[in-house]
Amino acid sequence: MPMTTTFAATEPTRAEIDARSGPLVLEFGTPWCGFCLRAQPLIEAAFRQHGDLPHIKVEDGSGRPLGRSFRVKLWPTLVFLRDGQEVGRLVRPQSAQEIADAMAGLGQAG
Repeated sequence: MPMTTTFAATEPTRAEIDARSGPLVLEFGTPWCGFCLRAQPLIEAAFRQHGDLPHIKVEDGSGRPLGRSFRVKLWPTLVFLRDGQEVGRLVRPQSAQEIADAMAGLGQAG
C-alpha cells in the first residue's frame, strides 16, 4: 500500500487500528488545512524513501472518534504504529528527513 493522497471516505475504528499487525503511518488532517497542505511535499518525499509502509490518511475534526482517541490537537499529526501500538508521533513536521527518520524507526528500510 503506497502513500495515500486522499482522505479516507470513512475512518477506520480504533479497534481496527489496534488490531493491525506490522507498521502503519496514520495521518490526521483536513484537505483545507494550510499546515496540512504545506506538509504534503515533505510527507511525499519521506514516502519515496519508505514507500513500502502502509499509510492511512484520516480527515479529522470535532466529533471524529479516531482523532479523539489519539488525542490529536493540531494538524497534520502523523502517528507511527507497530502492531497497533504507537511508537512515535510528529505534529506539524518541518522536514522530510524527520518524517523519514520516524518511518525508519518502524523497522522498514526504503
